[in-house]
Amino acid sequence: MNIEIKPIAPNQDQTVADIIAKVGTEFGAIGEGFGPSDPEVSQMSRYYSLENKSQYYVATLNGQIVGCGGIAKFNDSEQTCELRKLFLLPESRGFGIGRKLTKVCLDFAQSQGYEQCYLDTLASMKAAISLYESMGFTHLDKPLTGTIHGGCDIWMLKRF
Repeated sequence: MNIEIKPIAPNQDQTVADIIAKVGTEFGAIGEGFGPSDPEVSQMSRYYSLENKSQYYVATLNGQIVGCGGIAKFNDSEQTCELRKLFLLPESRGFGIGRKLTKVCLDFAQSQGYEQCYLDTLASMKAAISLYESMGFTHLDKPLTGTIHGGCDIWMLKRF
């Protein structure tokens, strides 16, 4: 089993958009207030760049893209980033890909000088929440001011 995590390339945008839509539908994250509806989803490679301290990654399993996730500034903050749109296809879960992808994202965040990382998700994404907890994220009582995903019901923060 060969797992690789690499920055997204423009020719991978459609595959990533399809994964985000499929997994979003699986967990009911459909429509306004959920990440899969964000305008960037159709062209992730254009929205993430080192110039703006962001990076989006694809995860491959035996050469096939099976997941994705990234880091970007939260509301243009230089101190707080956001773990964004981390999704794995059902057939790729349970192999440690989510953990590897999250670690790559968090390592990138630290390398960019962020002091903390925010995320929002859904209570139905139990495996993801457990993963985030095991990686040092703690639960918040409410979203950070300025979050755009009003449909989410779990908010977490990790300090570096």
